[in-house]
Amino acid sequence: MAASRFAAAGALVILLCLPARAQTSTDSPPESLVVTTSAGDEHAFTVEIADDPAEMMRGLMFRFELADDAGMLFIYPEEDILTFWMRNTYIPLDMIFIKADGTIDSIAERTTPLSERIIPSEGPSRFVLEITGGLSAALGIEPGDFVGGPAIESRQ
Repeated sequence: MAASRFAAAGALVILLCLPARAQTSTDSPPESLVVTTSAGDEHAFTVEIADDPAEMMRGLMFRFELADDAGMLFIYPEEDILTFWMRNTYIPLDMIFIKADGTIDSIAERTTPLSERIIPSEGPSRFVLEITGGLSAALGIEPGDFVGGPAIESRQ
């Protein structure tokens, strides 16, 4: 009996030390995106793709950091008013809402971690790029700028 308790406790310690898959990646391989500002500056990001309901629901939940050149791209089947929230998301994010043609529609900057407040796009969008909170302003990324890369271009 004591041996089985030690085995169970050991297994629990191992499981707690392993990173959960939901905290590290989606099922799709990362892809590159480039945001081109109206000033002609280009900013490259390596993004995880969330294009199925489970990945979209999980998003960047339960993460405690995000590199400045990383993000997550949510891909929807068609343009619509998109809504997000920050439930179980521990880091502030900029949510960049992107039209089907790759043009940035709107940006929700520095969203509040753990908030369940609904964050909508201003207009119909097909993609949402989540990056580190405050980074879009720091890089001069604004509505009207362009986002390109295979994940977007293959769905236009």
